[in-house]
Amino acid sequence: MKIAVIGLGYIGLPTAVMFANAGQQVIGVDVNPSVIKRLNNAESGIEEPFLQEELEKAVRQGNFTATTQIELADVFIITVPTPSKEDLWKSCDLTYVMQAVESILPCLRANNTVVIESTVAPKTTESEILPLIESVGLQVGENVHLLHCPERVLPGRIIHELVHNDRIIGGVTPNCTEAGIKLYQIFVKGRLIPTDVATAELAKLMENTFRDVNIALANELVKVGETLEIDALRVIELANHHPRVNIHQPGPGVGGHCLAIDPNFIVATAPFATQLIKEARSVNESMPVYILTKVEQIMTHIGGRKITIFGLAYKGNSDDTRESPAMTIYQALQKQQTYDVVAFDPHVSLDFVRKRHQQGFNKY
Repeated sequence: MKIAVIGLGYIGLPTAVMFANAGQQVIGVDVNPSVIKRLNNAESGIEEPFLQEELEKAVRQGNFTATTQIELADVFIITVPTPSKEDLWKSCDLTYVMQAVESILPCLRANNTVVIESTVAPKTTESEILPLIESVGLQVGENVHLLHCPERVLPGRIIHELVHNDRIIGGVTPNCTEAGIKLYQIFVKGRLIPTDVATAELAKLMENTFRDVNIALANELVKVGETLEIDALRVIELANHHPRVNIHQPGPGVGGHCLAIDPNFIVATAPFATQLIKEARSVNESMPVYILTKVEQIMTHIGGRKITIFGLAYKGNSDDTRESPAMTIYQALQKQQTYDVVAFDPHVSLDFVRKRHQQGFNKY
């Protein structure tokens, strides 16, 4: 089987090499020539445990090749980003997804399978992507398969979770779902759970929305605890002894390309039925400002000017700064020009970031 994976980022590259190392012929497609050159030299460029080793194996065995050009294949897997639009509800921007789908149209043939792994708003596959697929004379569910199989992995554990996590397989028709199950059986050891495509789209969004809402609850509890002079962390610890309670840990907000964005895709499709989701987003988006206020109070009290931020990625042991609250806080402190600010993160490759923790102190 020949598989084309379009988009070679945090999800696309690991997915491509796992199929390749399961014996499939895989081409990885990306618009960035420097990425293509790096990958064909077996350099992942992504800080993720075991990814480099898996890529080296795939290239060495000749099962993976990166290219900027779409080729004929049996399966096309779309793994490009879906950022938010700058509109009222921060709705899903399908630009990259639609460009990727359009790029494969000249290569689509009867009996091909098209998988959307990119996170999309509910009903997107049927309303936006299906008409494009059928515009070349194919019939979805009859002679071409179309499905949504959302990724659900944790950075730092991507390789393990790609293999062992359960996967939702949502086809436009039952035939499409069955084709998806046969595809992912190639390397996935977790359960492959069949459903329809719209349910799969919404399920993925709700997984991240659940966490966003729970974190917002914890963050609001911090503010309640401050008002009442009660330790919120101790409250969470005690409350979580209840067998049916699992309050998440509070923090400076929510980051990453999923948790900080996906809830908005639900809100945008049903804005008058999502009050709780909107409020949770508002709480989490307010946390960097809350942290900045606390920093200013402390610095005023001690008469200080020098601040070190330890960690700029949105989570520990990652190089991913997308939607990172720490980056928001750092940039806000820099703009104030009141403080002497330095950032330390051994994983983040940015010019202003110190790589060794001692450098975070030496400046002072």
